[in-house]
Amino acid sequence: MTDETQETVSPEATEGGSPSKDARTMAMLAHLLGIVTGFLGPLIIWLIKKDDDAFVDDQGKEALNFQITITIGMLISGALMFICVGFFTALALAIANLVLCIMAGLKANEGVKYRYPLTLRLIK
Repeated sequence: MTDETQETVSPEATEGGSPSKDARTMAMLAHLLGIVTGFLGPLIIWLIKKDDDAFVDDQGKEALNFQITITIGMLISGALMFICVGFFTALALAIANLVLCIMAGLKANEGVKYRYPLTLRLIK
């Protein structure tokens, strides 16, 4: 008698160690919280969950580094507002933050490690 309901696991999932659903959710939350809370949301999630799962540690650091980069960019945009260029750079940064955080959140929910473009890797 064979068990036909047994789920088959791909070799990639067993060799690479696919992240758990909880780890994927926390990594996604770290990316998406950056839209609303800046660097504080990813920082809190990373500090709380970094020792529990390597995937959350990696993605938490990635989200935190990106939000720190966005914060630095916004500060520079604030200084550039005196010459009217800062309004455009701030808008571009806000749109990039929204789009890239959503993309990263979707990838993290799939269990894929996402790397933001043009990000300062301050926390390693």
